[in-house]
Amino acid sequence: MTEFDNFKEDLNKTFPCRQSQINLLLSLFGQRHQYTYASLFIYGHTGTGKTAVTTYILNHLKLPHVLVNCVECYSSRFLYEMILNSLHVNSVTESSDLVKCDNMNDFVRMFKQVSEEKGIDKETIYIVLDKAERLREMEMNILPAFLRLQELTQQNVCVLLLSEIVWEKFRTGSGYCEPFVLHFSDYTNGKYNNQLIEIMMLDHPTEYDENFYRLYLNLVLSVFQMVCRNLKELHHLARLNFQRYAEPVKTGEATAEDTRKLWKNIEPHLKKALQTVYLREVSSSQWEKMQQSIEAGQPPALQGLSSRSHVELPYYSKFLLIAAYLASYNPAKTDKRFFAKHAGKMSKQSKLLKKHERASNHMLGPKPFALDRMMAIFYSVIEGRVAPTANIFMQISSLVSLNLLGHVASDDQIDSPKYKCLVSLDFIKSVSRTVNFEVMRRHLYLNCDI
Repeated sequence: MTEFDNFKEDLNKTFPCRQSQINLLLSLFGQRHQYTYASLFIYGHTGTGKTAVTTYILNHLKLPHVLVNCVECYSSRFLYEMILNSLHVNSVTESSDLVKCDNMNDFVRMFKQVSEEKGIDKETIYIVLDKAERLREMEMNILPAFLRLQELTQQNVCVLLLSEIVWEKFRTGSGYCEPFVLHFSDYTNGKYNNQLIEIMMLDHPTEYDENFYRLYLNLVLSVFQMVCRNLKELHHLARLNFQRYAEPVKTGEATAEDTRKLWKNIEPHLKKALQTVYLREVSSSQWEKMQQSIEAGQPPALQGLSSRSHVELPYYSKFLLIAAYLASYNPAKTDKRFFAKHAGKMSKQSKLLKKHERASNHMLGPKPFALDRMMAIFYSVIEGRVAPTANIFMQISSLVSLNLLGHVASDDQIDSPKYKCLVSLDFIKSVSRTVNFEVMRRHLYLNCDI
């Protein structure tokens, strides 16, 4: 077996389920001195291995290449200079030696000059542009020029565009040279679980049996595969909860074959993690410490991943959320007393009759309210005059999308939608403090001294 065959075998073991893409890339790259395609377009969702496979091949074959993340290049000038200086990096000793480039004409001329100085003008030079969809936001000539860079420079250069969107969304005009398109597909096609398990088994804990860890991964994927197909997120969730799954085996309460008891132990933790997929409000170690303090009966020092107390909202959205909470927990008949001027006072007898109702109001949970009522409370509690613009109503939709408000279906009132506030009292208190609004003292029916 040759050295290249050994490299190919190691590559397939490092990136399982990517054999077809690896073989195609290796055949397209060919030998160092051979001409290849002028441009390659590699696309696929995040976590499918586009950047990892490409950079692994280029690094291990020691091919001259430049890797640029287009997110870091907010202007075309930075993009040009990053490519040129990356090629010229070995000989740069001072900041004054960095190449300066302002436009595409200078870039083509200086690219030829740098490649000749480095002695790589006879080899294929690969320019890898990650997050290539950002090129659409730059000047109109940049993307067509990079696709024809081999023709413009008259050198053996290949531009690789890595993106999460399809090539059709890059076509915004004429003059485009069609690249060779390569798709890194998701781990689906009826073998989704098996493919993911094969990848996630690469770093299974050595102190546990492979079958034991494989069974655990099956449980994790059965819970999360309907809401998440991101390999990085699934890998993070599997590592985060594995110690909980293996805890009964460590303490001797269950054996590795007692799947029912192991599932009973891990089920509540997986359900809690299911509500916080993709969130990173605290680190994994902080999350574990918080869970231990909760089990010990101590109040956690940190808000957990499921907490929304640190959500940053626009100024008007905070008052809209406060108004929604008041409308959801205060009876509608109390609005006049709380928010209208010259509402009068209640008698002592009425206060006694309403005492039980005030105490149990929050125990019954949030109640639906009409949009008109929430907006009336909003205009009452906010300082100054606010015009009822489309921006205000767009912020209501944002609160719904953040699951801070819930839309309640109503068949008999199509023109007047109803909502329900989904946040806790502690959350409203924290939001009220940021805008200096005393929600507990004067406006909330639970603790209001009428």
